Amino acid sequence: MDTLTRIRAFIDVVDAEGFSAAARRIGKSKALLSKYVRELEDELGALLLNRTTRQFSLTEAGHTYYRSASEILKEIDNLADLVRASNSDLKGRLRITVPRTFVDADIGQSLIDFGKEHPELSLEIVSDDRFVDLVEESFDVAIRITRLEDSTLIARKLDDFQVLVCASPDFISRADPLIHPSELSKLPCILDTNGRSYSSWRFVEKDGSPFTVSVSGQIEVNSPLGAARAAVTGIGVAVLPDFIARPKIASGELVTLFDDFLPKDRGIYAIYPHRRYLPTKVRTFVDFLHNWFRSTR
Repeated sequence: MDTLTRIRAFIDVVDAEGFSAAARRIGKSKALLSKYVRELEDELGALLLNRTTRQFSLTEAGHTYYRSASEILKEIDNLADLVRASNSDLKGRLRITVPRTFVDADIGQSLIDFGKEHPELSLEIVSDDRFVDLVEESFDVAIRITRLEDSTLIARKLDDFQVLVCASPDFISRADPLIHPSELSKLPCILDTNGRSYSSWRFVEKDGSPFTVSVSGQIEVNSPLGAARAAVTGIGVAVLPDFIARPKIASGELVTLFDDFLPKDRGIYAIYPHRRYLPTKVRTFVDFLHNWFRSTR
């Protein structure tokens, strides 16, 4: 049995957080995986996993070995991708981390469309609003909706993105005329707690200088879809992603406020680790999403 097979078994067990879960995921027996990991430990002369009947954990040596071995296997797989690049079919698994809002909104259809076009490529889509460590957690690519900051990662812009300040027509009809975003501090607002500064909304003066407005309100919810529903009922003002707000604006359920004061420095990006060999599956995925947004938005 070769070392590479043993390493793959070890990484599968760690990723699945257990021998039984790994066995179900990859279709091999728990006993066989345990044998491979034990042989790897014997070969290394070090214990990688602490095992009991009810739990397992990585040893210090196991943590170190997992990080390095994961990168080595990715490079090996990437080289194989390069050899297969001339083939029209993609095979293997693509691990993607995506904000929950992206998956739940209409633009989440882009992921399904990609899977439909490449049926031999297995997609593992993990919906998570936190900024995961792609290398540490073994993700191939991330979709992020953000202001792009300096990073050791590579980013490709897929589409423009903007937040919109929205309220229902009924709410606007009951409020005094609104001239400047600073007036929001005196109005009931709906706070989406997914945002890093959810109670301090960012704006830009007409001369380009940035400023923030502190807001508060009856409802706090960690979902822009929930915030949109609350805004439609007329109980307050909400800041919403444009791809969530626009259908409700088109239907007349919401109207926008302070459009001239909104920052335009955000985007939807595909993020992936800087590697010498970019996997064909990642390149194909990013190209597909880039073209999808160009043709549908």
